[in-house]
Amino acid sequence: MNRAIYLLRHVHIHPLLWIVIALSIATAHFLEVCLLLGIIFIHEMGHAAAASFFSWRIKKITLLPFGGVAEMDEHGNRPLKEEAIVVIAGPLQHVWMVGLAYGLLSFHLISEELFSLFLSYNLMIFLFNLFPVWPLDGGKLVFLLLSLKNSFPSAHRITLLLSFGSLLLFSIAILAAAPTHLNVWIIIAFLFFSLYHEWKQRRYIFMRFLLERHYGKKSSLHNLKPIQADEQELLIHVLEKFQRGCKHPIIVEVDGREKGRLDENELLHAYFTEKRLTDKISDLLFSY
Repeated sequence: MNRAIYLLRHVHIHPLLWIVIALSIATAHFLEVCLLLGIIFIHEMGHAAAASFFSWRIKKITLLPFGGVAEMDEHGNRPLKEEAIVVIAGPLQHVWMVGLAYGLLSFHLISEELFSLFLSYNLMIFLFNLFPVWPLDGGKLVFLLLSLKNSFPSAHRITLLLSFGSLLLFSIAILAAAPTHLNVWIIIAFLFFSLYHEWKQRRYIFMRFLLERHYGKKSSLHNLKPIQADEQELLIHVLEKFQRGCKHPIIVEVDGREKGRLDENELLHAYFTEKRLTDKISDLLFSY
């Protein structure tokens, strides 16, 4: 009960949503809007409940005129399995919602027309959220999959490029099939803007990832993945090889032979605390 109250306190309603609700009343579409908002709310609460279970820091849960978003304050430093569960927890809510609606239909507690509308809305939101475009759930799953083998900045960059490509193809399809569908174009515009903003902020997002890794809550990372670095490499270039879900011992090499080893915390401390922004890896060997 306390956890539910905690999550509800983080719910925010975008001001434009009140205008949409008012228009739905004026145009006799209030029931449809309520169904959509209810489905979106439960979807986002699914993300938030899973995040709360893992003791994630939840910033806010916002209901938008055309969707919703559950914002976390973790910056990519939680175990990948946890993140996958939090992402999938949203779409999973549609399974029990449809099952419950079918049960109500079986006992003649709702009409077939209402069930059909509820089913179509659930299916639409479920499939749309799995579309491989950031920041939709599908885009986040792509980011997680790419993070298994790629560094954080590389996985993030590829995810955004794939998202741009997927959204462009989707836009072309809509242009051919339903060019006058205003609601879809508003959503497409919002997604393009979100991608553009994420692309412009990608360096800042990477720095937040490193800062959280250095100063934030220490996660128990059992997967050790050594990083081989030439002694002449700059510190920042080695940091750009850091992956999510991995602990990195740094093997410093000269002419292919090991010269010494460093812990990833030593690199983070040197970069953020000592401000050694232009140092080479070899400089750290003499310091530590």
